[in-house]
Amino acid sequence: MAYQVVSALINSLRSGALPLQDYLAEIESTYKEREPTVCAFLSEARRFSRLRRKAIVIERENPQPINRPPLYGIPIGVKDIFRVDGFETHAGSKLPAEVLKGREARVVTLLKEAGCLIMGKTQTTEFAYFAAGPTRNPHAPDHTPGGSSSGSAAAVAAGLCPIALGTQTIGSIIRPAAYCGVVGYKPSYDRISKAGVIPLAPSLDHVGFFAYEVPAVELVASLLCPDWHLTVSESLPVLGIPKGPYLEHVTSEGQENFVESIDRLNKAGCIVKEVQTMQNFCDIVERHGLILAAEAAQVHATWFSEFGELYHPKTADLIREGRIVSVGELAEALTGRQQLRRELTSLMDDHSIDLWVSPAATGFAPKGLENTGDPVMNLPWTHSGLPTVTIPSGKNAAGLPLGLQIVGRWYEDERLLDWSIELERIITK
Repeated sequence: MAYQVVSALINSLRSGALPLQDYLAEIESTYKEREPTVCAFLSEARRFSRLRRKAIVIERENPQPINRPPLYGIPIGVKDIFRVDGFETHAGSKLPAEVLKGREARVVTLLKEAGCLIMGKTQTTEFAYFAAGPTRNPHAPDHTPGGSSSGSAAAVAAGLCPIALGTQTIGSIIRPAAYCGVVGYKPSYDRISKAGVIPLAPSLDHVGFFAYEVPAVELVASLLCPDWHLTVSESLPVLGIPKGPYLEHVTSEGQENFVESIDRLNKAGCIVKEVQTMQNFCDIVERHGLILAAEAAQVHATWFSEFGELYHPKTADLIREGRIVSVGELAEALTGRQQLRRELTSLMDDHSIDLWVSPAATGFAPKGLENTGDPVMNLPWTHSGLPTVTIPSGKNAAGLPLGLQIVGRWYEDERLLDWSIELERIITK
């Protein structure tokens, strides 16, 4: 995908150089070609008839190019745990849609106001956990696209829509972005509203999204993050590699890709420092799992008591595990999240590091659809709530992509994305 392709698309649609109906015809052609194999979206009868009608409305409401909203005519995929007016929400589950309905997600409303068209609901693992859906990796249909935001990552990678919403509770944006070869953005915790999104574990859930490139991510983030302040950096960032037990989870292929990426950044002028951290990584993983299980049990208490037999065994086991977590254990684990954030931030201060950098996944996407891959490389950054971006970092001999994971300081998403634009240029050129 050419650099800044979304920026060029937005300019063409807003100026009228590319008529919106012509663009939708292009998207429909791509959809008919790719979607039967990729299975990124929930089925919808007369999808493109609906989109063309919606397009007529926004054309009529915005006749003058100069006044058109920033994402005029851009179709977006919406992970099926976001409530959207006019669409049922199933959350990848067998529960009746009636019990999952509610007010439209705040981020969906904001994107509509910015001119977006709702392409449709994208596939998700059941309740954004591990029970896989039908979506396939666009680069290799016999491999997973990752999860839980599987449909959103695959939709962007397959060219079915340029932007798609996702969520991350462990690694559900950053990992599938790496597997599918697109940019994924997980903001600082609670930087983007979770209102109207079915939760998995509220203390860990992050709303984010996928795009072809970092400049498009920066634009969308500026519309979804309150109090966004555009930042322009005059120098390359100092990067920190988190050495220790954490990196021992990376496969040999993943390590080779990571070393090659770091070498490119080094040669471009980035200072890279290795810093020992997270020596208690096993404890961090255990703590994250405890919070996830306990809060999932709370979220699903009523639904599970009534519809327990409809849950996938993986999700049911998580809920049962969470029921035995005590109030004190959960409180202690939540305190540990803040401790990790302080530790990582202090190390950045002590070593004059601007960004952490690590592999976005342990390796390339596994073969098969039942296993959505290991999110362990994303876990500490979700646990600490620090803002994170995946940048595609090349492919293996079989054509499977992988990504570089870039992590910024708490609530400094603007600086993270500004620096990531330059890092993307270096990594992808």
